[in-house]
Amino acid sequence: MTDLAEALTAAAAEVDAALDDLLPPEEGDEASLFAAMRYATIGGGKKMRAFLVLESARQFAVARNSALRTAAAVEMLHAYSLVHDDLPAMDDDDLRRGKPTVHKAWDEATAILVGDALQTAAFATLAHEDTHPDPAVRAELVLRLAQAAGCRGMVGGQMLDILAERAEAPLDEARIGRLQLLKTGKLIEFSAEAGAVLGKAPTHPRHALTNYGRDIGAAFQIADDLLDLTATAEDMGKATGKDAAANKATLVGYLGPDRARAHAERLVEQAKGHLDSFDDRADLLRALADHVIRRRN
Repeated sequence: MTDLAEALTAAAAEVDAALDDLLPPEEGDEASLFAAMRYATIGGGKKMRAFLVLESARQFAVARNSALRTAAAVEMLHAYSLVHDDLPAMDDDDLRRGKPTVHKAWDEATAILVGDALQTAAFATLAHEDTHPDPAVRAELVLRLAQAAGCRGMVGGQMLDILAERAEAPLDEARIGRLQLLKTGKLIEFSAEAGAVLGKAPTHPRHALTNYGRDIGAAFQIADDLLDLTATAEDMGKATGKDAAANKATLVGYLGPDRARAHAERLVEQAKGHLDSFDDRADLLRALADHVIRRRN
């Protein structure tokens, strides 16, 4: 079996190449915008969501170009969310992926436009006939990503996160879990399901991948919150120790590090269990589930 680290590196390079083709070149009157879009998206980052798209697509022998375009669209959407999340009105971060955030490298207005442009580019990519020959598949990809990213998904989760910082009383475990499912989990869930949509998979394997994505998304967020407590800014490529200072609602804060880590480990085992009906082609997905709670950045 291919080593997970090698597979992640190879997938990231493929997705970066796809993004390089899909994003506009740095030319014309809008060159500054295009440059900032590419800065935010190409190179750096784990590209875990893109890897999930590629590996879920591999389970159903989806054409590589279709999988890569879908993976690139997910990365555009994810990058948009990070650019906006880093703005002073949100988390006010100066560093992302080891380099200045877009509003620091350019300015706030440009960062807002970069996010807007990347979000729309993601949907344009999915809707294009080069992504899949079947328009019904393309329409479903657009719908599912919109649901994952919108007011009942990532954006809604971000709003809950902001409200939690202002709340007089801390959120309970169930409400923190829902916040994190929306803010982080829904996009990871879509990424795991996308390959099944591309492959027109039957209900059972599709639901299995969706459930797998939901569980590793929850585990990933717990691991991220643990790293915010323990890792250095150099390791993470961004500021750390900000969650507690900002009164962020996290399961690590609610349960404590040890209980939260144990919960993440249970989620990982549960995630791998959803893959029991898949053969050894899903071994990299199983390895990724373990990796999300063992990573160091």
